[in-house]
Amino acid sequence: MGRDRLAALRAQRQNATPDPGQGDYEMQAHPPLSANGTGHGTGTDPLSTFYAEATAIQDSIQDFDDNVTRVAEFHSRSLNALDDAATQANATQLEHLTDETRQLSNSLANRIRALEKPVGAGPDAQIRKNRIDVVRTKFMATLQRYQDVERQYRQQYRQRVERQFKIVKPDATPDEVAAVVNDDQGGGSQIFAQALTSSNRYGDSRAAYREVQERHQDIRRIEQTLGELAQLFNDMATLLGEQEEKIDAIETAAAGVAHDTEGGQKHTEVAVKHARSARRKRWICFWLTIIIILAAVGIGVGVYFSQHPPKSSSSG
Repeated sequence: MGRDRLAALRAQRQNATPDPGQGDYEMQAHPPLSANGTGHGTGTDPLSTFYAEATAIQDSIQDFDDNVTRVAEFHSRSLNALDDAATQANATQLEHLTDETRQLSNSLANRIRALEKPVGAGPDAQIRKNRIDVVRTKFMATLQRYQDVERQYRQQYRQRVERQFKIVKPDATPDEVAAVVNDDQGGGSQIFAQALTSSNRYGDSRAAYREVQERHQDIRRIEQTLGELAQLFNDMATLLGEQEEKIDAIETAAAGVAHDTEGGQKHTEVAVKHARSARRKRWICFWLTIIIILAAVGIGVGVYFSQHPPKSSSSG
């Protein structure tokens, strides 16, 4: 009976005492992780934050570049579409993709501008400047590629308009072709409509006219995109110039400080030399004074004894 009661008391004590490795520990809240994932506080290192944003921007630039590739693919499909339904579906997808790419490029430009604002003097300034240059250069290269793609397909759309117009009017003059291709203020459409009335290939002419209208819309969208890309490219180039001016000003100020420091050091060295020279002269004057005093005392003593010789005592 004694053993049973002792075992029961031990079991009761174990059930009443929480396991130190389980209950209380699980109720403790974990500290929030910092930006570096260490969990030692919530503060972030400015340079680490800068690198994180620069890397994120580069990832977005890659997305931008992928969109440019997709835009080129949609342009190619548009030129090779075989029916109106495919053409319309492709045009809708291309328009959505163009809008998405426009928003992405504008966002990237704003983020790069924000990335450049904190750059100033300091030990990390050159590191930040070099990384910003890499990000900006990559973005501008993608902008340039996008412009090249749009120019390329704008030219192909114009060539398609020219071919379609010559189907309707094989004997069209170069001025008429240029007017239809450029469609300045709708004049090309009027010329094309007049050519339709005299064409003996009505079905082909109507199909050609519809395609020309579609290509004119494509060309106008491309020219709008090219204008926006040119503005973004110029903004980035201007920002680059402004940033270089700021860096030059900082370097000039730093060089001025170094020059002033060097000049101050030289003045200090000259002052030390003058102080040493003055101290040396003071010691020379001191010892010359001592020598003169000693010489004067010696001369005075000599003169005194020469005038008052000691009297010798006489014996007996």
